[in-house]
Amino acid sequence: MLRWTTAGESHGQALIAMVENAPAGLPVRKEELAHQLARRRLGYGRGARMKFEADELTLLTGVVHGKSIGSPIAIEIGNTEWPKWTTIMSAEPVDLDDQEVAKAMSSGRGASLTRPRPGHADFAGMIKYGFDSARPVLERSSARETAARVAAATVARSFLRETLGVEVFSHVISIGESAPYAGPRPSFADIEAIDASPVRAYGKEAEADMIACIEAAKKDGDTLGGIVEVIVDGLPIGLGSHVSGERRLDARLASALMSIQSVKGVEVGDGFDEARRRGSQAHDEMVLGADGIERSTNRAGGLEGGMTNGEQLRVRAAMKPISTVPRALKTVDMATGEAATGIHQRSDVCAVPAGGVVAEAMVALTLAQAVSEKFGGDTVEEVRRNVDAYRAYTAERLAFGREEEH
Repeated sequence: MLRWTTAGESHGQALIAMVENAPAGLPVRKEELAHQLARRRLGYGRGARMKFEADELTLLTGVVHGKSIGSPIAIEIGNTEWPKWTTIMSAEPVDLDDQEVAKAMSSGRGASLTRPRPGHADFAGMIKYGFDSARPVLERSSARETAARVAAATVARSFLRETLGVEVFSHVISIGESAPYAGPRPSFADIEAIDASPVRAYGKEAEADMIACIEAAKKDGDTLGGIVEVIVDGLPIGLGSHVSGERRLDARLASALMSIQSVKGVEVGDGFDEARRRGSQAHDEMVLGADGIERSTNRAGGLEGGMTNGEQLRVRAAMKPISTVPRALKTVDMATGEAATGIHQRSDVCAVPAGGVVAEAMVALTLAQAVSEKFGGDTVEEVRRNVDAYRAYTAERLAFGREEEH
């Protein structure tokens, strides 16, 4: 099964993305990695850090002449600001008797961060790992880590494209109090237009509403969350399984999306709206049409019983407002026990547009794992043969005597 992991801290020397068990022959290009990372930096409401945290890419291992060779793929994203952090984030012990080192470690960037931010990992992380400062916690819990996820997912996207011919894309449904977008659902053909929108919205009216909400929050020294929707067309029937909880694809997708910093809710298909419907109005009835079994609706979002059912996959993720609020929220200083305001780090007003790109990444990685489980092979060609054989079997199962008609 395809596996992946990330390593690195927000202000460390580099982030690392590692992808294991990708088949040989998979196109992996630096240009595509750079393109996806640039998409992650999109969005109205991003902060000054986007100007500093450039993505310096290096394909370290597992790729030769633009194609995977079957060994682990390691991707490095360098930190252009590393020279400013070499002492504070040094992997080696530092000499606090050295005046320059002591100064760097006690002021400015090196000052001890003892005022945990409400809504962030600071407080629980300091207690759990015994840290006096929130620095070691926020360095890893920072959403900067998602750059490595997006890099890893570029390999997963290539795998899905080469073996199934499918693409993963997203758009923003709402930001803050803006009215949720309820118009026609976009297709992958609309991705350039979506990415061209300052808020990655599909629809000018929705876009204007979202931008107005961001402007109001910025003026008030506040932050905003929102909802993103991820869509995938063309998936075969039967990815995932009903036989145990950990193999249910809906559960795995929900877990993957919930692992994104700031995500507090996940919806599959019509999700929470289904809870307000009667059973007769909640499920997607099947009829036999000219092309086989057809559905009049897709309220399930392409997933039934933990498996894909051949319909469009549709999931949503709800992102809370960014925890680093410029106006600073009340907290307690962990060094003194006195009332204080939360520490302030460089941050955004709204990261929802970028959150959609990260949500795409998590869906792509999860689907790639499910596809490799079902159709695994050592080469791209072997996986394709397995996919083609399964699609032929599926078509035969759903023919229902049409062969005799010809």
